[in-house]
Amino acid sequence: MAQVQGVALNDNQDPDTRRLVITRDGLAVLLNALRRHGYRLIGPRLGDGAIQFTDIDGVDDLPQGWTAVQEAGHYRLQRRADAALFGYAVGPHSLKRYLHPPRLRLWRMHRDAMQGCSSDSGADPGGDPGGDAETSDRDPQTTAPAGPFAFVGVRPCELRALAIQDRVLLGGQQIDPHYQARRAGCFIVAVACGSPGGTCFCQSMQAGPGLRDGFDLGLTELDTDPTDPPQGQRLLLAIGSARGRALLTEIPHRPATAAEIAQGERVVARAADAMGRHLDGDGLRERLLAVLEHPYWDQVGARCLGCTNCTLVCPTCFCTSVEDHTDLTGQYAERTRRWDSCFTGDFSYIHGGSVRQHRAARYRQWLLHKLATWHDQFGSPGCVGCGRCITWCPVGIDLSAEAAALAAAAASQPGLPTAPPADPSPAPTSAPQPAAMPARRHE
Repeated sequence: MAQVQGVALNDNQDPDTRRLVITRDGLAVLLNALRRHGYRLIGPRLGDGAIQFTDIDGVDDLPQGWTAVQEAGHYRLQRRADAALFGYAVGPHSLKRYLHPPRLRLWRMHRDAMQGCSSDSGADPGGDPGGDAETSDRDPQTTAPAGPFAFVGVRPCELRALAIQDRVLLGGQQIDPHYQARRAGCFIVAVACGSPGGTCFCQSMQAGPGLRDGFDLGLTELDTDPTDPPQGQRLLLAIGSARGRALLTEIPHRPATAAEIAQGERVVARAADAMGRHLDGDGLRERLLAVLEHPYWDQVGARCLGCTNCTLVCPTCFCTSVEDHTDLTGQYAERTRRWDSCFTGDFSYIHGGSVRQHRAARYRQWLLHKLATWHDQFGSPGCVGCGRCITWCPVGIDLSAEAAALAAAAASQPGLPTAPPADPSPAPTSAPQPAAMPARRHE
């Protein structure tokens, strides 16, 4: 069973070394089979000028023949010369949107003239993308799962982000019961990345572009001639779990030839060479922690808008805050949990004011946590190299470039103190037990 810091990526991980081939029609059968088994299909689909990760009905909803041009502060859809089904890099949405939704009702109460106050489970006020409303009473751990989900087209960097979220939200003493309910039973159809974007650097973070583990079925889309009909598309298939192997009995497939296996390897190798960004992680944590007071932070802070886009699109950021609301009549009261961001002034507010009053300090907190102190907290970096924070930053602040500049500043000042190395084996925690969530979960 594949694990990250003691947390299983899939309940029934059972890799199979065979390589098989399915066609576009076989993929259609696969998606229909998942729906027939009661899964809610979530996958890539064109919408609002982007390739979104949302509900799909089948293979015809996939962004066939489309890609996206991505650079710092820039995202544009563009037609491909071929009919590739998965010929694009990640868009603005990630699995986090469904497993750790941006807004979640914990409970709702209404005043009853006969019985006093009683619980109510009306529609979720935030339009929870996870599905149905949380039908909970006074105990926020009483959670109705929304799913089960079948995620289609999950990239390797997303699998790494999912493993990190599992470690954070399921691997400690405080288990998030809402995440746990959504995560249970997920079926993952992953796809190796063959077309990285201009802001991707997953290879630098050892999070792609090839598939390793954490999936039920893994696909690598093989190259096709632009003149070939769509039905002629071939996808190399790997089995990642017993559940995936069982579903395969319902899908037409055949053994892959040696030439097809070699072609799949070339697709991944070509993607590794086409990364739009690079980040040297050798000694990066120690160098960043050695320049905490460097003036370069102020330069970045002067450009930062504090809009929180980077944390909202990040697939590993997990901070939340809890809010209580009442209506004007005093008949209803509810408690909701929403995403929070370390770029807001209220995030570090304590009695007397905010600890980090300036955007430079907030950016430093975010970047250092992703690339340095996450190692101390969870035993790995908090960045997977997906590049979303670069693409969706309105002013084009580039995490890879800023980290490299700060690391270079540390290297050019040998007199600066160096940080102690991270403990490669974080202190073990006791066996995870479900527990009530704190009012605010912060990184």
